[in-house]
Amino acid sequence: MKRILFAVAALAIGATSVLAQSDPIATRKATMKKVGDSVAPVGKMLKGEAPFDLATVQTALSTIQDAAKVLPALFPDTAKTGGDTAALPHIWENKADFDAKYAKLGKDAAEASAKITDEASFKANFPAVTKNCGGCHELNRKKT
Repeated sequence: MKRILFAVAALAIGATSVLAQSDPIATRKATMKKVGDSVAPVGKMLKGEAPFDLATVQTALSTIQDAAKVLPALFPDTAKTGGDTAALPHIWENKADFDAKYAKLGKDAAEASAKITDEASFKANFPAVTKNCGGCHELNRKKT
């Protein structure tokens, strides 16, 4: 059974890798959408518009960590334009800094995940994670 699960996981990773290589803009948009969809209910919690739910917060943090690992590779030189991208040239002019921002985002999400155990720790730690998102979007994403 473990071998089957491993094989299925390997195929899924391989398919994702092939898709990312064939259309990195679409893949990065889908990845960003997944992050946004997972963070939206958490934002409502921060604003007091929804009750705190630790499982939802941890899922969002896990989604952010996963995205932070794959997104830097979805900004190759061949994907600067096209696909209705909102990515700005600043990304490729400062690629090392851009990649470092994703590393920091992943690290901050992992640290927040370990620290968040209740509503108080959530309110103290989650905003630092989303600050990474806003700072990167401000520099690297066209305003719509």
